[in-house]
Amino acid sequence: MVKHIIEGEVIRTIEKLRFEAQGNGNANWDGGLYILDVLNDPDVFSTAMLAEIKADVHTLLTSAEDPYLEDDLYDRLTDRVIEWHISKGGPIKREKNPQLYR
Repeated sequence: MVKHIIEGEVIRTIEKLRFEAQGNGNANWDGGLYILDVLNDPDVFSTAMLAEIKADVHTLLTSAEDPYLEDDLYDRLTDRVIEWHISKGGPIKREKNPQLYR
């Protein structure tokens, strides 16, 4: 059985968004709210860092028509996942959502 780890899921989401923007022009764009669901954590990040995370995710969520192509934003979000992982003493196993597995 494959165990799903939150950190891996978030990094995979970031990389999928990067690939979709850079390699496909967002032709198959899908938002990345899961990133914000995990990283919007005031126990880990300062108010300023949370504002930066939210701004970065907002840039991704509003770039369906105009893809964000630079690596800096994707790399910065990946760095935040690693910081979150260290702070939480991860890896953190993702719980199954019973709504998704009926």
